[in-house]
Amino acid sequence: MKRTAIDLADGRELIYFDERDDAVRDQPDRRDLPPPPPTSQLRYDPLTDEWVAVAVHRQTRTFLPPANECPLDPSVGDRLTEIPAPDYDVVVFENRFPSLSGRVADEPGEITPFTPVRPGLGRCEVVCFTSDHNASFASLPPSRVRTVLDALADRTEVLGELPGVEQVFCFENRGVEIGVTLHHPHGQIYAYPFVTPRTRALLAAARRHAERTGGNLYADVLAAERASGDRVVTENEHWTAFVPAAARWPFEVHVAPRRVVPDIPALSDSERDAFGPLYLDLLRRFDGLFDMPMPYISAWHQAPVRVDRELGHLHLQLFSIRRATDKLKYLAGSESGMGVFINDISPERAAELLRAA
Repeated sequence: MKRTAIDLADGRELIYFDERDDAVRDQPDRRDLPPPPPTSQLRYDPLTDEWVAVAVHRQTRTFLPPANECPLDPSVGDRLTEIPAPDYDVVVFENRFPSLSGRVADEPGEITPFTPVRPGLGRCEVVCFTSDHNASFASLPPSRVRTVLDALADRTEVLGELPGVEQVFCFENRGVEIGVTLHHPHGQIYAYPFVTPRTRALLAAARRHAERTGGNLYADVLAAERASGDRVVTENEHWTAFVPAAARWPFEVHVAPRRVVPDIPALSDSERDAFGPLYLDLLRRFDGLFDMPMPYISAWHQAPVRVDRELGHLHLQLFSIRRATDKLKYLAGSESGMGVFINDISPERAAELLRAA
């Protein structure tokens, strides 16, 4: 894989990850762009012990443009996009409308004595999986999945070294039902200046388990699921895809390496090669459930950058809000108000349907 970094017209970084060593990436960004916005404001919620980002500039971000105006397509002729090259394999660039960045303007003041405020330091990046606007991740060859995985490993390492970054989150949103605003196949990476609430909860449970048993909680859960087999959808020598016994979403699958590793960079070459065929098979099963493209979120759970790495176990959480051909799972009163999920499909039935898809 060849890695080439350039600067866009407004100073943001763009990186080409090419599958050919002879790829030449010397096309300049010919657009006339305004400077990137200052970073967001982080406000602390003392009632939940969580940080909330206030990023008012994101209100003007691109929203469902027509296909011929997609900013993630390659630049061709006078049609100039975020990617200056006329073609590409995998591209990563700084988000033009980031929730987090290193561009600090004025230091925010205190809201109340209970609500500290600080700059939203970090970084948000866009990952384009292919130059083909009409493709999907499920249509990629395994070799391209490997390139994407190597790019995510690169970005996880680089972003984790930025001052103040505590966690790196790689994910893909697919489908307007999920809230996607650009149809081109792409994912995102958030480098947070704190450990996220979801990860803190996972680590707290893992710590209690380690103190009680000496074991790694996720590894022990994975071993139990493999021994049961009731909720295993598919597996190979290095990876297992299973529906969690307490799945929150109608169709939710965890994809985990059998070996305990903290993050994507720690995966071996053989583990990276084995991921693509299994994951592509799983995505195609999702699309086959209702004979239509399945909206989903694909979220990599990695250990924090600086703390509790021994408690982590890398895994990907793939889930959809679609529960039937004509029905979606909405986060209503119990889920949104109290955080208590109510699943309409048993995990065992979901696993059965996915195995048959």
